[in-house]
Amino acid sequence: MIQIKNLSVDFQTAEGQFRAVNQISFDIPKGKTVGLVGESGSGKSVTSLAMMRLILEPNGKISQGQILYEGTDLLKLSEPQMRKIRGNKISMIFQEPMSSLNPVFTVGYQIMEALRLHQNMNRKQALEQAIDLLQQVGIPSPEKRVKSYPHEMSGGQRQRVMIAMAIACRPQLLIADEPTTALDVTIQKQILDLLRSLQSKYGMSLLFITHDLAVIGEIADEVVVMYRGNIVEKNKTSEIFRSPQHPYTKALLSCRPSMIENPQRLPVVGDFMDDRGQEIKKSLQAQPIKMAKKITTADPILLEIKDLSKSFPVRKSIFGKVLEEARAVDHVSLKVPKGTTLGLVGESGCGKTTLGRSILRLIEPTSGEISYQGTNVMALGRKELLKFRKKMQIIFQDPYSSLNPRLTVQEALLEPLEIHHVGNSKSEMKDRTELLMKKVGLDPKMLSRYPHEFSGGQRQRVCIARALAVEPEFIICDESVSALDVSIQSQILNLLVDLQDQMGLTYIFISHDLSVVKFISDQIAVMNKGKIVEMASPDEIYKNPQNDYTKKLLTSIPKGFVI
Repeated sequence: MIQIKNLSVDFQTAEGQFRAVNQISFDIPKGKTVGLVGESGSGKSVTSLAMMRLILEPNGKISQGQILYEGTDLLKLSEPQMRKIRGNKISMIFQEPMSSLNPVFTVGYQIMEALRLHQNMNRKQALEQAIDLLQQVGIPSPEKRVKSYPHEMSGGQRQRVMIAMAIACRPQLLIADEPTTALDVTIQKQILDLLRSLQSKYGMSLLFITHDLAVIGEIADEVVVMYRGNIVEKNKTSEIFRSPQHPYTKALLSCRPSMIENPQRLPVVGDFMDDRGQEIKKSLQAQPIKMAKKITTADPILLEIKDLSKSFPVRKSIFGKVLEEARAVDHVSLKVPKGTTLGLVGESGCGKTTLGRSILRLIEPTSGEISYQGTNVMALGRKELLKFRKKMQIIFQDPYSSLNPRLTVQEALLEPLEIHHVGNSKSEMKDRTELLMKKVGLDPKMLSRYPHEFSGGQRQRVCIARALAVEPEFIICDESVSALDVSIQSQILNLLVDLQDQMGLTYIFISHDLSVVKFISDQIAVMNKGKIVEMASPDEIYKNPQNDYTKKLLTSIPKGFVI
């Protein structure tokens, strides 16, 4: 179907020319799924954009190679010729559906656009086909939802709309660029099942791009592993899992927390290869098992919440009276012992983040009690709460939007120190910023940099340093590793465990990734529709779940790592 031969893509940067893809070659057979795997910056997405001829010139250019589609070199086609293939014969599902869908048009209009352009349908035919496509991808009430705007749909539904647009013209090749990243395990399973069924129905070839080998193990026939713009290994999926040859592939397979074993520390890429990409020959010692702390009634309780609820108005009268409301947190009660980690799991919309923010009073709870070491947090006034926040901090999900792009890292770290008067002088505060950088594994020389000059993993470390700046006792980690590459994820998880041991920190760790929660937690609370439906130790939750919702979450986890 598609042959990539000696493809290279270059970009012009302030430092000079940078080669993002370096002389790569691989094939995508007809009706098969090829998984393209690697971390951020490995060249995966650039390869897919090159296949669609979407590399923006003049800063970027395809400097050499061939992309043969049924014998025709796509790189030699004119733009009008390429437009007849792009979206028609070769389609693409982009990584972030919210930024890929036009917010000012309904989803139906956007699906119809491709049908009218490539299939010469009139408006009525295109509308009927759009409704049928929404039904095929599992959107409920497609006759109504065809009139919806992107912001009126959930993340999983928007991803399904993107798939409907991509398959509208029944392409022969579908490129899926990280289509399940940051989705809940249940939604992820639905998307994977949907792609498999559509591939079977239409006989499509599929290029599935991801950094998660567990997902690749579920869907791909063959795997191509990329590292720093080069292909370092390619083989059948079963062989990649059974007998990986390159140290980078071995690292990707080992870095992700396992559902079976729970090591004291997660392996990282640096355990397998050096900065030059050379294999480290030393043998990895077997890690001791990480044991969850035994929670007993005698343990001192740091945080206790009773019957906490938070409602949001859905519909108001013209006079402002609330006529209908949605309860995001519904009479939740929890106890978190000092020095432990409570894992809070559930799908998007279950109320996890709302609960976390309500505990810190970043949003005001509707009712209930919050007790922190005997202090009634709900009774604190504004000034008292500001002082109290030294003890309670939060690490948000997106490290880029959590940092002010106009402040250097040092300015971002100095801000909480100045607000809470930590340190006797400016020079002492600056010394503290250097210590914080070292504590989270970053070079203090980076303090003068701005957030955009850091990688995703480094930005998350800066956010952790900022949370630690005021020496808190309790931190809420809100999906703080969900969008990170598996190797970076393992580094951050190891760091959080180390900091807890060194500083006696207490965590609430919010995530939809059950393998991550199993690794870090001492007890796990499962949340559904605003309520805690089950709470127990990690082993009890994973080996003997009691609630049907918990069982559903566990059966949705990709089994790609279980060989």
